[in-house]
Amino acid sequence: MRDSKKDGNAAPPVLASRTADSVSRTPTRRASRAPGRGDGVAAKHESGIVYLVGAGPGDPELLTLKAARLLQQADVCVYDHLVSNDVLGLVRRNAELIYAGKEKSNHALAQAEINALLVALARKGKRVLRLKGGDPFIFGRGGEEMQFLAEHGIPFEVVPGVTSASGASTYGGIPLTHRDYAQACIFVTGHLKSGTCDLDWEMLARRNQTVVVYMGMGQIEEICGQLKAHGLPADWPAAAIERATTAKQRVVTGTLTTLPGRAAHAHLKPPALIVVGEVVKLRGELGWFDTDAESLITHTEPAHA
Repeated sequence: MRDSKKDGNAAPPVLASRTADSVSRTPTRRASRAPGRGDGVAAKHESGIVYLVGAGPGDPELLTLKAARLLQQADVCVYDHLVSNDVLGLVRRNAELIYAGKEKSNHALAQAEINALLVALARKGKRVLRLKGGDPFIFGRGGEEMQFLAEHGIPFEVVPGVTSASGASTYGGIPLTHRDYAQACIFVTGHLKSGTCDLDWEMLARRNQTVVVYMGMGQIEEICGQLKAHGLPADWPAAAIERATTAKQRVVTGTLTTLPGRAAHAHLKPPALIVVGEVVKLRGELGWFDTDAESLITHTEPAHA
């Protein structure tokens, strides 16, 4: 097993980094220069360019090589709430950081403002890094932002990242697919644009698949209840994974009946994912990423849950 206390989430030594103290999560602005499109180098481009980059689930070593290079070339970085400080620390030291994070009922910038900001920065000739947690095209509004750029004639490129479901399940010792337990895997959001959690429960409540729920911690009781109501047994395995791939990762396992109470007892908070399926049973055998935060759950979990 890997000891996260020794290994940490150390950044690749070849990349210059900024200190955590210099990372701000309040909106700021500044100006600079720009690149070309498609060649991945710091070439000049009259209108600038926007790079939509997936920052992965938290561990900076999970960044793609292209993402790591673009972090070092950016003039300005517009980043979301789910981008870890370890990843932000790799952004070029003299690049401007602009926080555009969204938390429940607390948006630093509205989506329309973010769209307009990206266009304005690119038109100033800047090389803009639009940095999003996980993969930008999986529940990250990346498609909406790129549509807006396309409509306004702004050059852009998209760099995929390790999506949170993959990072969380892997570091949590829970394979998303397994020939004995799950021949399909479904990603779903627990928070629809309408603000509801009105999902296709009949489709989700099937055996032989794994369901991963993004942004579902606020509705965990309803989600587990609906899955039971639509056919899954009360003792169907389920897990919640908080701050995956980082030294603060915590995993709570249980069933559709016990998981909501166990997660509440452990005070799990976003960012967190819910994983539902028989593959959760494999965590005891396959778990390899240990953290101090995780051990606290083991010792404080209620005996009756």
